[in-house]
Amino acid sequence: MMQVDQLTVFFENAIAVNELSLRVGSGEIVGVIGPNSAGKSTLMNTIAGLMLDTKLKEERRGGTRITIFGQVFFQDENITDLRPDDRVKRGLVLCRERHPVFRESSVVENLKIAGYLRKRSEIKPAMNSVYEMFPKLAEIRKRRAGLMSGGEQQMLAVGIAMMANPRLLLLDEPLLGLSPLVQLALVESIERINKDAGVTIVVSEQFARPLIPIINRGYILENGMLAFEGDSKVLLDNPDVRSAYFGVDYEDE
Repeated sequence: MMQVDQLTVFFENAIAVNELSLRVGSGEIVGVIGPNSAGKSTLMNTIAGLMLDTKLKEERRGGTRITIFGQVFFQDENITDLRPDDRVKRGLVLCRERHPVFRESSVVENLKIAGYLRKRSEIKPAMNSVYEMFPKLAEIRKRRAGLMSGGEQQMLAVGIAMMANPRLLLLDEPLLGLSPLVQLALVESIERINKDAGVTIVVSEQFARPLIPIINRGYILENGMLAFEGDSKVLLDNPDVRSAYFGVDYEDE
């Protein structure tokens, strides 16, 4: 469904992503795992087109701080030079780390705003689908987003992304800063989005232990480069990966 070929992203003289290639098959949940500054968010923003948009804006101001090499393919189409909004229209949707919500608007209003690409007749069924995935949002649908907890806001952020009707959903560190119980609830919802809604998912995280039961495959990034890849069993069988990113040692078993 999606393929990244030899992607390299420079910020002035610093390399954020270095000749990175990966693939995502239809129906998969793929993990992108790595420490802070590994290049995870840069990768996700580049796939979504936001990095290209930032680069073009800087060039209009006479700057050349960002340089991008490589190619991105989505459903057999080369989308490397495609605008972010055109990628969303094709079904490639990003839910960013600490995705901004409209804090003065209610849950209902946030979801309605996010459904701007849908036909009017589709908005209510789409909202009901979000409520089925996140029952808590149904309970607080009239509450202003700014008065919600961090976990509730993250659920809303994913719901906003779902209102764009994604075929491929990019989740950039959705578990960051959440309690273990909220993390597990969100992981369960991610799995339902994949299985029940048929959405292919790429999810990035630093500490990925909650994700290991649901991902099909994973890519380990370090310093912008691919350090290791494999299915969930291969990742767990590697002691360095287990210890660094899953918090599991062989002594724990």
